[in-house]
Amino acid sequence: MKRVVAVGLVLLFSGALTGAASLSPAERNPGTIPHVLRVAAGDISTLNPHLGVFADIANISSLTMAYLVKWDSRNEPYPELATAIPSMANGGISKDGLTITYHLRRGVRWSDGAPFSADDVIFSTNAVLDPANNEGHSGWDFITKIDEPDKYTVVYHLKKRFSPFVETFFSTSGTAYCILPKHLLSGYKSISEAPYNQLPVGIGPFKYERWDREQDVVLVANSLYFRGRPKLNSIIFKIIPDRNTMLIQVQAHEIDLWYTVPGTYLTRLEATPGVLVLQRPSYEWYHLDFNLTSPALQDVVVRRALRLAYDRATALHKIQHDAGTLSESPTPPNSPYSVEEQLIPYDPSLANSMLDKDGWKVGPDGVRTKNGVALNLRYAIYSGAPDVDDAIELLRQNWQQIGVAITVKHYPLSMFFAMAKDGGIVYDQAKWDITSFAWKNDALGDYSGTYGCDFPPNGSDVPHWCNREALAAMNAFPSHYDQRQRNADVKQFVEQFVEDVPVIVVNQRVNVYALNSDVKRFDPNAITPFDNFMDVDI
Repeated sequence: MKRVVAVGLVLLFSGALTGAASLSPAERNPGTIPHVLRVAAGDISTLNPHLGVFADIANISSLTMAYLVKWDSRNEPYPELATAIPSMANGGISKDGLTITYHLRRGVRWSDGAPFSADDVIFSTNAVLDPANNEGHSGWDFITKIDEPDKYTVVYHLKKRFSPFVETFFSTSGTAYCILPKHLLSGYKSISEAPYNQLPVGIGPFKYERWDREQDVVLVANSLYFRGRPKLNSIIFKIIPDRNTMLIQVQAHEIDLWYTVPGTYLTRLEATPGVLVLQRPSYEWYHLDFNLTSPALQDVVVRRALRLAYDRATALHKIQHDAGTLSESPTPPNSPYSVEEQLIPYDPSLANSMLDKDGWKVGPDGVRTKNGVALNLRYAIYSGAPDVDDAIELLRQNWQQIGVAITVKHYPLSMFFAMAKDGGIVYDQAKWDITSFAWKNDALGDYSGTYGCDFPPNGSDVPHWCNREALAAMNAFPSHYDQRQRNADVKQFVEQFVEDVPVIVVNQRVNVYALNSDVKRFDPNAITPFDNFMDVDI
C-alpha cells in the first residue's frame, strides 16, 4: 500500500522524500540550520566499528569509513571501493567458489589525503583475524590466504565456499567491519590501543571533525571523497540517551532526524508542526532473549510457556501503536528469504497447564518452583527508554498469571551493549536471565553470527543456544551462492528456532523516522539507512 498524507501525519511511500529546491529563511521551520543535519543518537562508546556493534556506530560509520560494498535504496549491494560486486558471471568468484577477487578503485584517497590501495584491505583483514584485537571471526576464518597481484587487486582464497562474503568482507551490512588505514595503524600491537579510535580517518562522503563524549559527534563534508562533495556541510549526531528528551528536541526543531522512533511516540510526533513521520519496511526485529545457561530456562517447556503467556499483540498495539508486525520468524517479511510460521496465540491457560504437568509448583508467594529453582527471572535492560519500561510492566502482568516473576535492573546504554571484555551486560550471562533489544537481519539470511554456537566473548550467540539441526542449516548456508538454495537453509533454521524457543520474536519492526520537513531527498533503505546521503540536504 502506498499512502501520502500531509505534514504532521504518517507518510508511507516508496520514493525519496523531496522538498523545494531552496527555501528562504522565512519559509524554513524555526531552528533549521541550512545544510546542517542534526541527528538523535544514543550513547556512543567508540567511533571504530571494529570495537563496537551498537547501531549508532554502524550508522555513523557508513557515512565516514571505508567499505568495499554498500547498499542502495532497494536493499541491493553496490560497489563502493570495489569496482564490481564479485560474481561467477563476472569472474570475481571462481568456478569452485573458493576464490574471491576484488578489483579496487584507483585514485581514491583517505580523508587525510593518503592514497588507498590493496595494502589497506589486506592489513584490515589481518586485523580482524588477529586474536589481539578480539574480533568476531565468523566467515573470516574461512580465509586461508590473501594475494595482492597489484595495488588494486585483492584475492581471497577460502577453505570453504562462503556466499555471505559480499556482506561480511568490509560491507556496511552484516558485521559492518570497515577497511582501516594501514599508514595510521600498522605500528600498533592492537588496534584497540590506537589514538586513531578517538577520531578515525576513513573514506566516505563525510569525515570526523570532533567527538565530545556524552555530547555529540560532528561530521563535516569530505572534499576528497571520490564520488564528489555531499550536499550537506555537516551532520551532528547529538548524544541523547533518553527518548523523552529526543521527543522534546524534535518538537523544538533542535533535532532534524530521529531514527528509529518507537511507536509510543507516534501520536505526539504526528501532531507536531513541521515534522514528517516516515514509516518504512525494516530488517530489524525486537526480541526477548532467554539465557539458556540459567537453570530455570534450560527447560524448553518453561520457554514455550513464557511465549504463550506473552500478550505480544496488546504490547504492539498499546505501546508501539502498531508500528510493526507480529511474527514467530526472525526473518524480515520484505526480504528475499522470508519464512512465515503460524502465529502462536496468547494463551495463559495453556501455559499454566504445561507448567503444572512439567512439575513447576506455585508457592505461597505466587511464584513457581521446581527442584529448588524459582521462576523469578532477572531482566536486564538499558536505561532511558520509557516505552520499553512500559512493555516490561505489561510483560510482568502477563507472566504473573502463570506464576513467573521478574526483577528488572537498568544499565546505561553504553554499558549494556559494551563488548564482553569491557564489562558489557548483554554478553555476560552471569548478569541476567532475560533481556530484550533489537537485532538487524543481514541482507542474505545468514544467522550464524548470531546463533551459530559462538558464545560471548568469542561470538554473539547471546542466548547460548546451540541446536544441531539449526547449526547444520547455518553451516550449509555459506556453500550456496544461489539465493533459492540459501532460502531452504534459512527455513530449516527457522523451524528449529521456533520449536526450541531460545528467543521470543516480539515483533518485526517498522523503521519510523521523525524528520524535519525542511529535509530533502532522504531515501533510507531497510538494511543500512545512512548509506545513501550524497544528495540529502536541508
